[in-house]
Amino acid sequence: MKAAFYERKGAARNVLRVGEQHVPVPAPGEVRVRIHVSAVNPSDTKNRGGLRVAQMPFPLVIPHQDGAGVIDAVGDGVDTTRIGQRVWVYEANLGRPFGTAAQYTTVPAHKAVPLPDGAGFEAGACMGVPAMTAHRCVFADGPVTGRTVLVQGGAGAVGFYAVQIAKLGGAARVIATVSRDEQAVRAREAGADEIINYREADVAARVRAVCGTDAPLDRVIEVAFGTNLRTDIELLRPGGVIATYASDAVPEPAVPFWPMLAKDLTVRFVLVYAMPLEAHEQATRWIGDALSADRLRHQVYRRFPLDEIVAAHEATESMSNVGKVLVDID
Repeated sequence: MKAAFYERKGAARNVLRVGEQHVPVPAPGEVRVRIHVSAVNPSDTKNRGGLRVAQMPFPLVIPHQDGAGVIDAVGDGVDTTRIGQRVWVYEANLGRPFGTAAQYTTVPAHKAVPLPDGAGFEAGACMGVPAMTAHRCVFADGPVTGRTVLVQGGAGAVGFYAVQIAKLGGAARVIATVSRDEQAVRAREAGADEIINYREADVAARVRAVCGTDAPLDRVIEVAFGTNLRTDIELLRPGGVIATYASDAVPEPAVPFWPMLAKDLTVRFVLVYAMPLEAHEQATRWIGDALSADRLRHQVYRRFPLDEIVAAHEATESMSNVGKVLVDID
């Protein structure tokens, strides 16, 4: 089969190659998926680059956690009627050497989720890490019905879905922050009620002006925990929640203990790869229903052919593009 792979960690153009690899065989409890579209996530590029772990987990790695395609074979214990089923795949690369940047991948059967007839492979590939992370951030600490939610980074991969999920979940007001006009357009498309460009306006002052009270927020979905922590604390009501999935600019933030204690705040750390099985199941059910009803919008920056895998990784790493980077396997 044709696949992208690397045998050492480093910059994309130095280590990524495209060539022939053996077609994987599904083990008991697994399915094999003929991948049509693969997605590039920041965690894929960070793992390949050796950001946190320099050692190779396996001698050869085919990258990418997310993708979509058709089941073409099943292992022992899996219903053979699943063969021919259209699916979206998540966490294909978690603890395994062969991800979705290939014509075929194998995953535990529950990680190949049925893709509704009305949803294309592009939409399916966009799920996985960003949509499941967003679902967990929005709902892990209870319903948001009637609540006011701030999504920091409302046009990002996770934030774009978090805005939609919060609105679909019944939030009374969803406020999104962005850093430029193009992002504002996307956040508006996602359904944000108010958009704040944090480079041009004071976020705390603007949120208070919009909501008419000093501490109006019930929930914050946070992409830059260390950078925005004090602002989030100021704006949250007593008992509020910060659900955070990233803190790249300030990787080891100091926690203002007393101000947080005084408001009885909760910090929810969300890492999709460490979520319990129940949380994964809740997310896949919700996403399946939303896709079936065509209630989710998707933002795609560009689709690259597999032979241009290096450019796809570099486009993801640039952080200057709005939308998902996808790779067409065929």
